[in-house]
Amino acid sequence: MNILENIRIAIDSIRSNFLRAALTFLIIAIGIMALVGILTALDSVYASLSSNLSSMGANTFNVVPSGQGVRGGGRRNRKKVGKSISYRDAMEFKERLDFPATVSVSAMGTSLATVKNGLEQTNPNVVVYGADEYYLAVAGYEVELGRNFTSTEINNGQSVAIIGQDLVNLLFDEKMEKAIGSTISIRNIKYRVIGVLKSKGSSMSQSGDKIVMIPLLTVKRYYGSQTNNYNLTISVKDAIDMDAATAATISTFRNIRKIRIGEDNNFDIQKSDSLFNLLEENTSTLRLATILIGLITLLGAAIGLMNIMLVSVTERTREIGIRKALGASSQAILSQFLTEAVVICQLGGIIGIILGIGIGNIVSFATGGSFVIPWLWMIMGVIVCLIVGLVSGLYPAMKAAKLDPIEALRYE
Repeated sequence: MNILENIRIAIDSIRSNFLRAALTFLIIAIGIMALVGILTALDSVYASLSSNLSSMGANTFNVVPSGQGVRGGGRRNRKKVGKSISYRDAMEFKERLDFPATVSVSAMGTSLATVKNGLEQTNPNVVVYGADEYYLAVAGYEVELGRNFTSTEINNGQSVAIIGQDLVNLLFDEKMEKAIGSTISIRNIKYRVIGVLKSKGSSMSQSGDKIVMIPLLTVKRYYGSQTNNYNLTISVKDAIDMDAATAATISTFRNIRKIRIGEDNNFDIQKSDSLFNLLEENTSTLRLATILIGLITLLGAAIGLMNIMLVSVTERTREIGIRKALGASSQAILSQFLTEAVVICQLGGIIGIILGIGIGNIVSFATGGSFVIPWLWMIMGVIVCLIVGLVSGLYPAMKAAKLDPIEALRYE
Protein backbone atom coordinates (compact mmCIF):
# COMPACT_ATOMS: atom_id res chain seq x y z
CA MET A 1 0.00 0.00 0.00
CA ASN A 2 1.61 3.28 -1.12
CA ILE A 3 1.49 6.66 0.57
CA LEU A 4 -1.22 8.04 -1.74
CA GLU A 5 -3.49 5.13 -0.92
CA ASN A 6 -2.87 5.72 2.80
CA ILE A 7 -3.77 9.41 2.41
CA ARG A 8 -6.98 8.49 0.56
CA ILE A 9 -7.99 6.08 3.32
CA ALA A 10 -7.13 8.71 5.95
CA ILE A 11 -9.34 11.30 4.23
CA ASP A 12 -12.21 8.79 3.99
CA SER A 13 -11.85 8.08 7.73
CA ILE A 14 -11.91 11.82 8.49
CA ARG A 15 -15.09 12.24 6.43
CA SER A 16 -16.82 9.38 8.22
CA ASN A 17 -16.04 10.98 11.62
CA PHE A 18 -15.92 14.61 10.56
CA LEU A 19 -17.13 16.24 13.79
CA ARG A 20 -14.58 14.40 15.88
CA ALA A 21 -11.81 15.19 13.39
CA ALA A 22 -12.93 18.84 13.17
CA LEU A 23 -12.54 19.27 16.92
CA THR A 24 -9.00 17.92 16.62
CA PHE A 25 -8.34 20.30 13.70
CA LEU A 26 -9.49 23.16 15.92
CA ILE A 27 -7.17 22.28 18.81
CA ILE A 28 -4.17 22.00 16.49
CA ALA A 29 -5.17 25.10 14.51
CA ILE A 30 -5.36 27.22 17.68
CA GLY A 31 -1.85 26.18 18.72
CA ILE A 32 -0.37 26.85 15.28
CA MET A 33 -2.36 30.09 14.95
CA ALA A 34 -0.95 31.39 18.24
CA LEU A 35 2.56 30.34 17.23
CA VAL A 36 2.54 31.75 13.69
CA GLY A 37 0.37 34.77 14.50
CA ILE A 38 2.48 36.18 17.32
CA LEU A 39 5.75 35.44 15.52
CA THR A 40 4.42 37.13 12.37
CA ALA A 41 3.44 40.24 14.33
CA LEU A 42 6.84 40.30 16.05
CA ASP A 43 8.68 40.00 12.73
CA SER A 44 6.66 42.82 11.21
CA VAL A 45 7.11 45.18 14.15
CA TYR A 46 10.83 44.30 14.31
CA ALA A 47 11.24 45.08 10.61
CA SER A 48 9.43 48.40 11.05
CA LEU A 49 11.52 49.42 14.06
CA SER A 50 14.73 48.30 12.34
CA SER A 51 13.88 50.43 9.33
CA ASN A 52 13.33 53.47 11.53
CA LEU A 53 16.54 52.85 13.48
CA SER A 54 18.43 52.49 10.20
CA SER A 55 17.41 56.03 9.27
CA MET A 56 19.59 57.27 12.14
CA GLY A 57 22.62 55.99 10.29
CA ALA A 58 25.77 54.30 11.53
CA ASN A 59 27.43 57.69 12.12
CA THR A 60 24.86 59.05 14.56
CA PHE A 61 24.33 58.74 18.31
CA ASN A 62 22.20 60.40 21.00
CA VAL A 63 22.79 61.73 24.48
CA VAL A 64 19.94 60.69 26.78
CA PRO A 65 19.32 60.84 30.56
CA SER A 66 20.70 57.71 32.20
CA GLY A 67 18.15 54.97 32.79
CA GLN A 68 15.65 56.42 30.31
CA GLY A 69 16.91 54.81 27.10
CA VAL A 70 15.89 51.48 25.62
CA ARG A 71 17.17 48.66 27.86
CA GLY A 72 17.22 44.91 27.80
CA GLY A 73 15.50 42.86 30.44
CA GLY A 74 17.04 41.72 33.67
CA ARG A 75 18.12 43.28 36.94
CA ARG A 76 21.67 43.79 35.71
CA ASN A 77 20.42 46.28 33.08
CA ARG A 78 18.62 48.50 35.57
CA LYS A 79 20.21 51.88 36.15
CA LYS A 80 19.43 54.89 38.29
CA VAL A 81 17.45 57.45 36.32
CA GLY A 82 19.45 60.63 35.69
CA LYS A 83 18.09 64.15 35.49
CA SER A 84 16.59 65.39 32.24
CA ILE A 85 18.61 67.34 29.70
CA SER A 86 17.58 70.98 30.02
CA TYR A 87 17.46 73.54 27.24
CA ARG A 88 20.46 75.29 28.82
CA ASP A 89 22.45 72.01 28.96
CA ALA A 90 21.64 71.20 25.35
CA MET A 91 22.49 74.64 23.93
CA GLU A 92 25.68 74.91 25.98
CA PHE A 93 26.78 71.49 24.72
CA LYS A 94 26.05 72.52 21.14
CA GLU A 95 28.31 75.56 21.55
CA ARG A 96 31.12 73.87 23.51
CA LEU A 97 31.63 70.53 21.73
CA ASP A 98 35.13 70.79 20.27
CA PHE A 99 34.93 68.08 17.65
CA PRO A 100 34.16 68.10 13.89
CA ALA A 101 30.61 66.80 14.25
CA THR A 102 27.07 68.06 13.64
CA VAL A 103 25.06 68.61 16.82
CA SER A 104 21.29 68.84 16.66
CA VAL A 105 18.98 69.84 19.52
CA SER A 106 15.31 68.86 19.38
CA ALA A 107 12.36 68.37 21.71
CA MET A 108 8.87 66.90 21.79
CA GLY A 109 6.14 69.52 22.16
CA THR A 110 3.10 67.29 22.26
CA SER A 111 1.75 64.13 20.59
CA LEU A 112 -1.90 65.14 21.02
CA ALA A 113 -2.20 68.22 18.84
CA THR A 114 -5.14 69.11 16.62
CA VAL A 115 -4.03 70.92 13.47
CA LYS A 116 -6.47 73.15 11.57
CA ASN A 117 -6.56 74.70 8.13
CA GLY A 118 -9.71 76.71 7.62
CA LEU A 119 -12.65 74.37 8.18
CA GLU A 120 -10.49 71.25 7.92
CA GLN A 121 -8.89 69.76 11.00
CA THR A 122 -7.12 66.59 12.10
CA ASN A 123 -7.80 64.27 15.00
CA PRO A 124 -5.96 65.17 18.23
CA ASN A 125 -3.09 62.77 17.53
CA VAL A 126 -0.56 64.88 15.64
CA VAL A 127 3.01 65.18 16.95
CA VAL A 128 4.40 68.69 17.31
CA TYR A 129 8.20 68.52 17.39
CA GLY A 130 10.72 71.27 17.92
CA ALA A 131 13.86 71.08 15.78
CA ASP A 132 16.88 73.10 14.84
CA GLU A 133 18.31 73.57 11.35
CA TYR A 134 20.35 70.32 11.54
CA TYR A 135 17.65 67.97 12.82
CA LEU A 136 16.22 66.84 9.47
CA ALA A 137 19.61 65.67 8.23
CA VAL A 138 20.67 63.77 11.36
CA ALA A 139 17.23 62.19 11.92
CA GLY A 140 16.92 60.85 8.38
CA TYR A 141 14.12 63.19 7.20
CA GLU A 142 14.05 64.70 3.74
CA VAL A 143 12.08 67.66 2.40
CA GLU A 144 9.84 66.66 -0.50
CA LEU A 145 8.78 70.19 -1.36
CA GLY A 146 9.74 73.56 0.10
CA ARG A 147 12.73 74.09 2.37
CA ASN A 148 14.28 73.50 5.79
CA PHE A 149 14.37 76.05 8.64
CA THR A 150 16.92 78.84 8.40
CA SER A 151 19.21 79.85 11.27
CA THR A 152 17.28 83.11 11.60
CA GLU A 153 13.96 81.29 11.99
CA ILE A 154 15.50 78.97 14.57
CA ASN A 155 17.19 81.73 16.60
CA ASN A 156 14.14 83.99 16.58
CA GLY A 157 11.61 81.21 17.19
CA GLN A 158 9.44 82.23 14.26
CA SER A 159 6.02 80.71 13.59
CA VAL A 160 6.89 78.53 10.61
CA ALA A 161 6.29 74.81 10.17
CA ILE A 162 7.32 71.79 8.15
CA ILE A 163 4.55 69.19 7.93
CA GLY A 164 4.32 65.45 7.20
CA GLN A 165 2.51 63.78 4.31
CA ASP A 166 -0.51 62.79 6.43
CA LEU A 167 -1.30 66.43 7.12
CA VAL A 168 -1.05 67.26 3.42
CA ASN A 169 -3.58 64.50 2.72
CA LEU A 170 -5.93 65.56 5.52
CA LEU A 171 -5.80 69.34 5.24
CA PHE A 172 -4.76 70.13 1.66
CA ASP A 173 -6.48 67.47 -0.48
CA GLU A 174 -3.17 65.63 -1.05
CA LYS A 175 -1.74 68.67 -2.87
CA MET A 176 1.70 69.63 -1.58
CA GLU A 177 1.82 72.77 -3.73
CA LYS A 178 -1.33 73.98 -2.00
CA ALA A 179 0.26 73.45 1.43
CA ILE A 180 3.40 75.54 0.81
CA GLY A 181 2.77 79.10 1.99
CA SER A 182 -0.55 78.22 3.60
CA THR A 183 -1.36 78.88 7.25
CA ILE A 184 -2.19 76.20 9.77
CA SER A 185 -3.14 76.68 13.40
CA ILE A 186 -2.37 74.68 16.54
CA ARG A 187 -3.93 75.82 19.83
CA ASN A 188 -5.04 79.00 18.02
CA ILE A 189 -1.43 79.83 17.14
CA LYS A 190 -0.84 80.28 13.42
CA TYR A 191 2.13 78.85 11.54
CA ARG A 192 3.18 79.37 7.92
CA VAL A 193 4.00 76.12 6.11
CA ILE A 194 7.45 76.30 4.49
CA GLY A 195 8.06 72.63 3.69
CA VAL A 196 6.59 69.15 3.29
CA LEU A 197 8.50 66.06 4.41
CA LYS A 198 8.97 62.91 2.36
CA SER A 199 6.92 60.00 3.64
CA LYS A 200 8.56 58.38 6.65
CA GLY A 201 6.16 55.49 7.18
CA SER A 202 4.93 54.16 10.51
CA SER A 203 6.48 52.59 13.58
CA MET A 204 4.38 50.83 16.24
CA SER A 205 1.18 52.86 16.74
CA GLN A 206 2.64 56.22 15.65
CA SER A 207 2.72 57.45 12.07
CA GLY A 208 5.98 59.13 11.11
CA ASP A 209 4.04 61.30 8.65
CA LYS A 210 1.55 62.73 11.15
CA ILE A 211 3.98 65.36 12.39
CA VAL A 212 4.47 69.12 12.46
CA MET A 213 8.00 70.41 12.97
CA ILE A 214 8.47 73.93 14.28
CA PRO A 215 11.59 75.83 15.41
CA LEU A 216 13.04 74.66 18.72
CA LEU A 217 12.65 78.04 20.43
CA THR A 218 8.99 78.12 19.36
CA VAL A 219 8.41 74.78 21.08
CA LYS A 220 10.13 76.11 24.19
CA ARG A 221 7.92 79.20 24.13
CA TYR A 222 4.57 77.44 23.69
CA TYR A 223 5.22 74.00 25.19
CA GLY A 224 7.90 74.77 27.76
CA SER A 225 5.72 73.63 30.65
CA GLN A 226 5.27 70.25 28.96
CA THR A 227 8.82 69.83 27.68
CA ASN A 228 11.30 68.97 30.43
CA ASN A 229 13.84 67.10 28.31
CA TYR A 230 15.73 68.10 25.18
CA ASN A 231 17.29 65.61 22.77
CA LEU A 232 20.89 65.80 21.67
CA THR A 233 21.85 64.06 18.44
CA ILE A 234 25.47 64.01 17.24
CA SER A 235 26.46 63.02 13.71
CA VAL A 236 29.99 62.51 12.36
CA LYS A 237 31.03 62.32 8.72
CA ASP A 238 32.92 59.03 9.02
CA ALA A 239 32.04 56.02 11.18
CA ILE A 240 35.70 55.64 12.21
CA ASP A 241 35.33 58.89 14.19
CA MET A 242 32.49 57.51 16.32
CA ASP A 243 34.66 56.48 19.28
CA ALA A 244 36.52 59.81 19.32
CA ALA A 245 33.26 61.74 19.00
CA THR A 246 31.73 59.70 21.83
CA ALA A 247 34.72 60.38 24.09
CA ALA A 248 34.59 64.12 23.32
CA THR A 249 30.83 64.15 23.96
CA ILE A 250 31.16 62.43 27.34
CA SER A 251 33.97 64.76 28.42
CA THR A 252 32.13 67.91 27.34
CA PHE A 253 28.79 66.91 28.87
CA ARG A 254 30.43 65.88 32.16
CA ASN A 255 31.96 69.36 32.35
CA ILE A 256 28.63 71.02 31.60
CA ARG A 257 26.93 69.01 34.35
CA LYS A 258 29.88 69.49 36.72
CA ILE A 259 30.30 65.77 37.37
CA ARG A 260 33.33 65.15 39.55
CA ILE A 261 36.12 62.68 38.80
CA GLY A 262 35.10 59.24 40.02
CA GLU A 263 31.37 59.96 39.85
CA ASP A 264 29.21 58.03 37.40
CA ASN A 265 27.66 59.75 34.41
CA ASN A 266 24.03 60.77 34.85
CA PHE A 267 23.53 60.43 31.11
CA ASP A 268 23.94 57.68 28.51
CA ILE A 269 25.27 57.50 24.97
CA GLN A 270 22.75 55.74 22.78
CA LYS A 271 24.02 54.42 19.44
CA SER A 272 21.94 52.89 16.67
CA ASP A 273 23.90 49.62 16.82
CA SER A 274 23.21 49.28 20.55
CA LEU A 275 19.52 49.90 19.87
CA PHE A 276 19.60 47.15 17.25
CA ASN A 277 21.21 44.78 19.74
CA LEU A 278 18.69 45.59 22.47
CA LEU A 279 15.81 45.26 20.01
CA GLU A 280 17.12 41.89 18.87
CA GLU A 281 17.61 40.76 22.48
CA ASN A 282 14.07 41.65 23.51
CA THR A 283 12.38 40.26 20.40
CA SER A 284 14.40 37.02 20.72
CA THR A 285 13.09 36.60 24.27
CA LEU A 286 9.53 37.20 23.06
CA ARG A 287 9.99 34.70 20.24
CA LEU A 288 11.22 32.01 22.66
CA ALA A 289 8.29 32.68 25.00
CA THR A 290 5.85 32.50 22.08
CA ILE A 291 7.31 29.22 20.82
CA LEU A 292 7.08 27.77 24.34
CA ILE A 293 3.42 28.81 24.69
CA GLY A 294 2.61 27.41 21.26
CA LEU A 295 4.34 24.11 22.03
CA ILE A 296 2.41 23.76 25.30
CA THR A 297 -0.83 24.28 23.38
CA LEU A 298 0.27 21.70 20.81
CA LEU A 299 1.07 19.24 23.60
CA GLY A 300 -2.58 19.35 24.57
CA ALA A 301 -3.50 18.87 20.91
CA ALA A 302 -1.15 15.88 20.69
CA ILE A 303 -2.82 14.21 23.69
CA GLY A 304 -6.24 14.82 22.18
CA LEU A 305 -5.16 13.42 18.83
CA MET A 306 -3.70 10.30 20.45
CA ASN A 307 -6.96 9.72 22.29
CA ILE A 308 -8.96 10.07 19.07
CA MET A 309 -6.64 7.69 17.24
CA LEU A 310 -6.98 5.10 20.02
CA VAL A 311 -10.76 5.38 19.74
CA SER A 312 -10.45 5.02 15.97
CA VAL A 313 -8.34 1.85 16.35
CA THR A 314 -10.95 0.36 18.69
CA GLU A 315 -13.84 1.22 16.35
CA ARG A 316 -12.03 -0.23 13.33
CA THR A 317 -10.73 -3.40 14.95
CA ARG A 318 -12.85 -5.62 12.67
CA GLU A 319 -11.71 -3.64 9.62
CA ILE A 320 -8.07 -4.21 10.66
CA GLY A 321 -8.76 -7.93 11.03
CA ILE A 322 -10.25 -8.13 7.51
CA ARG A 323 -7.24 -6.32 6.00
CA LYS A 324 -4.80 -8.59 7.77
CA ALA A 325 -6.77 -11.63 6.64
CA LEU A 326 -6.53 -10.37 3.05
CA GLY A 327 -2.74 -10.13 3.35
CA ALA A 328 -2.03 -6.66 4.77
CA SER A 329 1.19 -6.69 6.79
CA SER A 330 1.63 -5.15 10.24
CA GLN A 331 3.90 -2.58 8.60
CA ALA A 332 1.10 -1.56 6.22
CA ILE A 333 -1.38 -1.16 9.10
CA LEU A 334 1.19 0.85 11.06
CA SER A 335 1.82 3.10 8.06
CA GLN A 336 -1.92 3.58 7.47
CA PHE A 337 -2.70 4.84 10.98
CA LEU A 338 0.44 6.99 11.16
CA THR A 339 -0.51 8.60 7.86
CA GLU A 340 -4.00 9.30 9.18
CA ALA A 341 -2.61 11.04 12.28
CA VAL A 342 -0.21 13.13 10.18
CA VAL A 343 -2.98 14.11 7.71
CA ILE A 344 -5.22 15.29 10.56
CA CYS A 345 -2.34 17.31 12.03
CA GLN A 346 -1.37 18.87 8.72
CA LEU A 347 -4.94 19.89 7.89
CA GLY A 348 -5.23 21.56 11.29
CA GLY A 349 -1.80 23.11 10.80
CA ILE A 350 -2.73 24.60 7.41
CA ILE A 351 -5.83 26.18 8.93
CA GLY A 352 -3.74 27.50 11.83
CA ILE A 353 -1.05 28.91 9.53
CA ILE A 354 -3.63 30.79 7.41
CA LEU A 355 -5.35 32.20 10.51
CA GLY A 356 -1.99 33.01 12.11
CA ILE A 357 -0.76 34.99 9.08
CA GLY A 358 -4.04 36.90 8.97
CA ILE A 359 -4.14 37.72 12.69
CA GLY A 360 -0.41 38.48 12.82
CA ASN A 361 -0.67 41.00 9.99
CA ILE A 362 -3.82 42.57 11.46
CA VAL A 363 -1.86 43.19 14.67
CA SER A 364 1.05 44.42 12.55
CA PHE A 365 -1.10 46.96 10.69
CA ALA A 366 -2.67 48.11 13.97
CA THR A 367 0.80 48.82 15.40
CA GLY A 368 2.12 50.53 12.29
CA GLY A 369 4.02 47.58 10.80
CA SER A 370 3.97 46.28 7.25
CA PHE A 371 2.56 43.10 5.68
CA VAL A 372 4.88 40.11 5.90
CA ILE A 373 4.69 36.50 4.78
CA PRO A 374 6.53 34.50 7.47
CA TRP A 375 8.01 31.73 5.35
CA LEU A 376 10.26 30.52 8.17
CA TRP A 377 7.37 30.23 10.66
CA MET A 378 5.15 28.60 8.02
CA ILE A 379 7.80 25.93 7.40
CA MET A 380 8.28 25.52 11.14
CA GLY A 381 4.50 25.09 11.56
CA VAL A 382 4.42 22.33 8.95
CA ILE A 383 7.39 20.55 10.57
CA VAL A 384 5.89 20.84 14.06
CA CYS A 385 2.59 19.41 12.81
CA LEU A 386 4.45 16.52 11.18
CA ILE A 387 6.27 15.75 14.45
CA VAL A 388 3.05 16.05 16.50
CA GLY A 389 1.26 13.73 14.08
CA LEU A 390 4.01 11.12 14.21
CA VAL A 391 4.34 11.24 18.01
CA SER A 392 0.59 11.20 18.61
CA GLY A 393 -0.13 8.48 16.07
CA LEU A 394 2.76 6.16 16.87
CA TYR A 395 1.28 4.34 19.87
CA PRO A 396 -2.23 3.88 18.36
CA ALA A 397 -0.64 2.73 15.08
CA MET A 398 1.57 0.21 16.89
CA LYS A 399 -1.46 -1.04 18.81
CA ALA A 400 -3.36 -1.51 15.54
CA ALA A 401 -0.40 -3.28 13.89
CA LYS A 402 -0.08 -5.76 16.77
CA LEU A 403 -3.74 -6.87 16.70
CA ASP A 404 -4.23 -10.59 16.13
CA PRO A 405 -6.27 -10.98 12.90
CA ILE A 406 -8.41 -13.81 14.30
CA GLU A 407 -9.27 -11.92 17.49
CA ALA A 408 -9.86 -8.79 15.45
CA LEU A 409 -12.33 -10.58 13.12
CA ARG A 410 -14.28 -11.82 16.12
CA TYR A 411 -14.47 -8.30 17.63
CA GLU A 412 -17.98 -6.85 17.84
